[in-house]
Amino acid sequence: MSAFARVMTFGLLFFAALSAAVSAAERLDDKPRIAVVSAFPPEWISLQADLSDQVEHEINGRKFITGKLAGKDVVLFLSGVSMVNAAMTTQSALDRFVVTSVIFSGIAGGVDPALNIGDVVVADRWGEYLEAVFARKVGDGYEIPPFISKDQFAGYGMIVPRSVTVTRKGGEETKFWFSSDPALLEVARKVAAKLDLQACAPENKCLAKPPKIIVGGNGVSGQAFVDNAEFRDYVHRTFDAKVLDMESAAVAHVTYSNGVPFLAVRSLSDLAGGGEGANQMATFMALASTNSANVVKALLAEMP
Repeated sequence: MSAFARVMTFGLLFFAALSAAVSAAERLDDKPRIAVVSAFPPEWISLQADLSDQVEHEINGRKFITGKLAGKDVVLFLSGVSMVNAAMTTQSALDRFVVTSVIFSGIAGGVDPALNIGDVVVADRWGEYLEAVFARKVGDGYEIPPFISKDQFAGYGMIVPRSVTVTRKGGEETKFWFSSDPALLEVARKVAAKLDLQACAPENKCLAKPPKIIVGGNGVSGQAFVDNAEFRDYVHRTFDAKVLDMESAAVAHVTYSNGVPFLAVRSLSDLAGGGEGANQMATFMALASTNSANVVKALLAEMP
C-alpha cells in the first residue's frame, strides 16, 4: 500500500470513529421526561411494574427504560450504588434524554433519633459530607494544612469535612448544600398528608412503629456504608442530618450543575449503627424500597 493510500485509510478510519462518537452522544428520545432514579433493584422492579409503553435503551451496558408512570412521561434507570455511579448515570441520562426533573427513589440509614426504620425522608437539601481533608495528628488533636481554609463543620477525628467547587453555566462556586426543588417539595408535602405507608414485609416482619413521611431537614451522602453509632451521632450533631446514604447528594450536585430540578425520596432500611442489635437493612430493605417507590408514584400522580 502506498503512503498516500495509508494516509487516506487512516483518515477514513478516523472520521468513521469520530462519526460513531458523535452518533453515540445523540439523544435517544426527544420527549420531555421526568427521570426516576433508583439505587437498588427492589424499587426499580416496583416502579417498572406500573410502567406502561415501555421502551428499553442502553448506555454503556446500563438500561434506561422510557414509558408512562402515574400518567407522566418518565425515564427509569438504576444509578448503581456509590457517589461515582450515581453521578455518572445521572449525567448520562441528562445527556441522552430530555429531562425536565430528577426524582431519586431509594433506601437510607436514619441518623435522627426521632426517626424509625420504615420512615420516609424527603430532605430540603443534601450535602457531600465525606468530601474531606484527612488532617495531620498534632499533639492531642488534628490540624489541616495551612493552605486549606477551614470550613464550617467540626471534624470527626482526622476527618474534616469541606465544601466542593461546582462548575456550572456562569462560573464556579464553592458550596456544601444542594437544595431540593421548592415546587417538588411542595408536591411532597401534599403526598405526605394523605399517603399511608406499608408497615409489614411479605415475610411478616413488621415495623415496631407505623412509618411516616417527613418532608424537610437535611440529608447527607458519602462513599461509605455507615454502621457505627458514634459516627451516626456525629453526623446528626454536626450536619443536623435526618438521614444518610451513598448517592443522593451526588445526584443533587449533578442536577444543580445542569440546572435541572431535583428531589430525593429516602426510606429508612436501618439506623446506620444506632439500633440495639445487628444492622437491620437485610430485614427491611424490601419494605423500605416498596414504601420509597410508592411515595415516588404518588409524587408523579400529584405533579402538574
